[in-house]
Order: sequence, then structure tokens, then C-alpha cells
Amino acid sequence: MGMSQDNLRGFILALLSSVFIGASFIIKKKGLRRAAAVSGVRAGYGGYAYLLEPLWWLGMVTMIVGEVANFVAYAFAPAILVTPLGALSIIVSAILAHFMLKEKLHQLGVLGCIMCISGSVIIVIHAPQESPITSVQEIWAMATQPAFLLYLGSVIVLVVLLILYFAPRCGHTNVLVFTGICSLMGSLSVMSVKALGTALKLTFEGKNQLVYLETWFFMFIVATCVIIQMNYLNKALDTFNTAVVSPIYYVMFTSLTIIASVIMFKDWDGQNTGSIISELCGFIAVLCGTILLNSAKDFDRGSSFRGEHAPLSPTLSTGLFSGNRETLKHDEENELLPDDICLRKQEPY
Repeated sequence: MGMSQDNLRGFILALLSSVFIGASFIIKKKGLRRAAAVSGVRAGYGGYAYLLEPLWWLGMVTMIVGEVANFVAYAFAPAILVTPLGALSIIVSAILAHFMLKEKLHQLGVLGCIMCISGSVIIVIHAPQESPITSVQEIWAMATQPAFLLYLGSVIVLVVLLILYFAPRCGHTNVLVFTGICSLMGSLSVMSVKALGTALKLTFEGKNQLVYLETWFFMFIVATCVIIQMNYLNKALDTFNTAVVSPIYYVMFTSLTIIASVIMFKDWDGQNTGSIISELCGFIAVLCGTILLNSAKDFDRGSSFRGEHAPLSPTLSTGLFSGNRETLKHDEENELLPDDICLRKQEPY
């Protein structure tokens, strides 16, 4: 299946976005560590000293550049093509974490990288062609259809429940809480970003969409969702290992975004069954690759700390569903610099 010019532009922009965003995870985490070492209060426990840390702002600038590229990509290509390519940011993050954060990447991680890339290629080859959109009002009609309104209501209820009930009780022991909030809000932000990006694209083509109230409403939704995402992403990164946060955030965010896009933009309408199955297989390959990347880090931590023939450290599922964070904290402490280890020992348990 040939790729249209718009899909090709979106593909290239999505690749660039993944590089910048993957690097931003590492830079921001180094900034969070440095800020916590100075202030003694970490972001995961309500500290905001990182706002005065230049390295954290460098990470934010890097992320913004990546997000801008991602924003423009959504204006050209469907979300089902652009979003899964975010797996490449996990590869970038894993490689940089190996060298900069001393979070070792076992050789098994190479297989995970290969699976992520292979799955992304399959998705790109079988990506759907978008139906032309001539007005932001067309997108508003898609956003107000009953099926998407049901999805929207479900997301809002879940986010409120996670923030008000689960975050105070188990936000610092279960990685799904903070990443779940980020992912749910992220799926809404992508839909709004695509709507806003399309409106701006049409405006630059001479069809002014800024005169419509819907354009400004989508802009407001984007700003709101991004602020919430960044706040809870900082908490997740500061509380849990990057090797855990990155793949879980990617899997949840991508899955929810594809669901939202299929409901709102009807991406699979007009595609044959074979293409849809190929896209799903590619997506599954990417998900398996992210799990392998995390498993490789677990294997490396287990073998290096307990000995060559010792049992492996707890798996990702243990970190997800265990109410006790001691094991994860113990593994992280063996990877941190001495100053970071001393800081961790001052945390409440």
C-alpha cells in the first residue's frame, strides 16, 4: 500500500518527535534528581524545586520541540499512524538511561528495540488514509457524536476518581495511578491536538478557522490536558524507575489514543480486514517490545545485585500490583549516585 504525501510528512515528523521526547525523559529526570538533592523534597511528594533547575527546563524545552513536531504530525497523518511511533522514544530513552542514569540495559533489550521498530514499520505500511476535512466544524460534529461523548464521560470519571481517591492512598506505591491519569488525559489531548492542528493547517491554506469558537475550545482543552499530564508525569518519573514508567505510559497512552481515534475519527472505516489485522499485529509487536525492554532492565538489576545465577528481580507485574514499594526502591538505589541514595533514604516509607 502506497503512502500519501501527507502520511509521509506525518511519519517523518513523528520520528523526529520521538527522538526529542525520548531524550527529554532523561534530561528531566536528571534535573529532578538534582533539584531534590538541593531542596530535600522530591516532586513525587509535592516538591516544586525543579522549577528552579536549569537542567529540568532544558528537558522541558526538548520535550516541547518534540511535542511541536508531534503536533504538526497529527495535522498530516491519522493518530493510528503517529501515536504508535512513540515507541521509538522508548528506545531513545532506554539507550540514554543506560549511559546517563546508570540504568543498565541488558542485551535482551536489543530484541525489544527490534520488535518496536518492526511493529512500527508494519503500522506505517498499513496505516489508513484519512478522509479530507474541510472545516473544524466537521471535527466538532465527530467530537459530539454519542459514541465519543460516552468515551469522554468515562475518561473524566476515571481521572477524577484516580486524582481524588487513589492518588492520595496508593499513588506512590502503584505506578498505574500516576501513569493512568497521564494516559487518560493524553488520549483527550491527542484528539484535541489533531483538531487544532487540522484547523491551523486549513487556516494556513487560506480557509480561516480561527473565526470559529470550536477552534478556541479545542485549544483550551489541549492546554488543560497538557498541564495535568505534565504534573502527573513528573510525579511518576520522580517516584518510579524510568524503566517502569516509560513502557507503561507508552502502552496505556497509545492504546487509549487509538481507541479514542477509532471512535472519533473512524480511522478503520473503509479499510479491509487484512489491513486492520496487520495494524493490530504491528501494535502488539510494539507492546511486546516495550515489555522486553523493561524485562531486560529487570534481568540486569537482578543478576548484578544478587549474583550471576540468582533469581531475577521482581517483574513488571510485581511492580504494578504490589502494595509494597520497598523492592522497587531497593533496586533503584543500587543504580543511583551516592547523593541520590542518601536522599532516597530520607524518604518516608
